[in-house]
Amino acid sequence: MTNSSLGIVYHRQPYEEVDVDGKIEFRENKSPNGVVPALKGFFGSVDKGCWIAWKQSEQEGVANFDQRIEIDDSFGQYEVFRIPMTAKQVKSFYHITSKEALWPILHSFPWMFNYDAVDWETFRQVNKQFADAAIEQAADDAIIWVHDYNLWLVPSYIRQKKPDARIAFFHHTPFPSADVFNILPWREEIVDSLLCCDLLGFHIPRYAENFAGVARALRGVELGERVKVGAPFVDQGAALSEPTVVQNIHHQGRTITLDAWPIGTNPRMINEHLSDFDAGQKVFEIRNEIGNQKLLVSVGRVDYVKGSKQLLEGYDRLLTRRPELKSKIKLFLVCVAPAMNTDAYRNAQEEVERLVGAVNGKHGNLTWTPIMLSTRPVPFKELVCYYRAADVCWTPPLRDGLNLVAKEFVAAQNGEPGALVLSEFAGAAAELPDAVMTNPYSHDDMDRAIDLALDMPLDERRARMDRLRKNVETWDVHYWADHVMGKFKALRQGFAQEKANQKAA
Repeated sequence: MTNSSLGIVYHRQPYEEVDVDGKIEFRENKSPNGVVPALKGFFGSVDKGCWIAWKQSEQEGVANFDQRIEIDDSFGQYEVFRIPMTAKQVKSFYHITSKEALWPILHSFPWMFNYDAVDWETFRQVNKQFADAAIEQAADDAIIWVHDYNLWLVPSYIRQKKPDARIAFFHHTPFPSADVFNILPWREEIVDSLLCCDLLGFHIPRYAENFAGVARALRGVELGERVKVGAPFVDQGAALSEPTVVQNIHHQGRTITLDAWPIGTNPRMINEHLSDFDAGQKVFEIRNEIGNQKLLVSVGRVDYVKGSKQLLEGYDRLLTRRPELKSKIKLFLVCVAPAMNTDAYRNAQEEVERLVGAVNGKHGNLTWTPIMLSTRPVPFKELVCYYRAADVCWTPPLRDGLNLVAKEFVAAQNGEPGALVLSEFAGAAAELPDAVMTNPYSHDDMDRAIDLALDMPLDERRARMDRLRKNVETWDVHYWADHVMGKFKALRQGFAQEKANQKAA
């Protein structure tokens, strides 16, 4: 067996499993946009790739399925290695430790941090399983690319057994400042593992700077060269802007490259779909159903960090403050119910449903319902039709690593003069300055922003959207992929140079 030159380590499998007459079929994800398709796109640039994920099993450490499978889809040929995890392990590792302890700290919600239920030994054990699988599958000169916070300890375990490995890590979430991050009782262990990487990637410079600050505070790392932040980022004046960013840090004789570059969306793919007859019909149907009302859309999942509560309260204030808008606007809210049964998410879902009912009951009538709520995932091809038809996309997370919804809306508008209302605390705000920025913690500012979006003159809406579209089309998912591949090339060249130096010595 030839080992892989690129190993992607991510908790999710890169496809959907569908039972067809008792036989499992592996189908591409329904959404052709987002993290999983973006990562799968890298397999077309390497000789052999492997994706390492988990799959639920009845007995710990025993797979009642084929652990290694070959996939051949539109992204090319690659292997998937599935780690067996019991329902108990999944609950402990993902639903409790990752979501109840780590998630609130990453998003700067320390009062939501739940330490008591955490089983850190299980978290370590699962991370070690992922690391062992990566070591087994990766060639000596492979890039092992680990994704997201729930696999924080994987780099340390890889480095222990494979000291010459080239390890990259990408954070899809925010990375908080030291005063918040250091609430975690396992902070040293986490940082020591991340310092085993060769490349650490973040969406925006602020998150890279926050990590550098944490590493300096806990381990006294030496900060390397600092450079001025350039396009596509706003370098000053915004809540998440940074004028300069550290490019690397030095620790125990090693150099760790820090990279800040956001994942883009795929405007070409979105607009190819919207040019189809069926999509055009769907857009027409949506607009016909809405009539002369203005359509507002907001898309996310049930999560206290997503700002759904603040949005619904703001919409209630809007209809109370401006009763002339009744029957003239409609909000389509996609707030996907969580699969996990935790108190925090259950409470968030109940609050959303309560507020939707209250707003509809307070402001609606026999012929007009102010809010259409969907708690099921809307297929991506249908969703972009709503983006095309919408007048306003209202995206007010209290904190977000990036937020692809904002970019997808801009891509789908494609010449339409819609307005994007975007939280200052979404990572995408650092690269989309022509959105109507809002502070979701402030009632007054939320009110100002939605009023501005609804009342903005047509010429200004068009000018803003033109600049937003240019940004989204320039810094798209393909640009991000090329950027990352450039970083990987540098890692491989460094590996080859080290081997040459060792041979010469």
